[in-house]
Amino acid sequence: MRGYSLDPHPQANVAERHFAVIYSPKRKRDRFPSNNVTICETKEAAIAAQNHDSKIYAAEVIGPAKSSEGFIIFYLVEWLE
Repeated sequence: MRGYSLDPHPQANVAERHFAVIYSPKRKRDRFPSNNVTICETKEAAIAAQNHDSKIYAAEVIGPAKSSEGFIIFYLVEWLE
């Protein structure tokens, strides 16, 4: 995928993994704009903050990264249950 580096070099500007909650009307996408993503400190906090009725789901994401369109985005690693 373009938009972020997975280079293990310690001084590389690497997008990091985070636990988060994501507002997503449909859970079929693999990348989300930063204004739909709220970073949480722990996996448990993300799971506790999700609200399926409001379409807010817990996930593990990589980011932030800049898309080719110039938006700041996060890439989905996996949905958390």
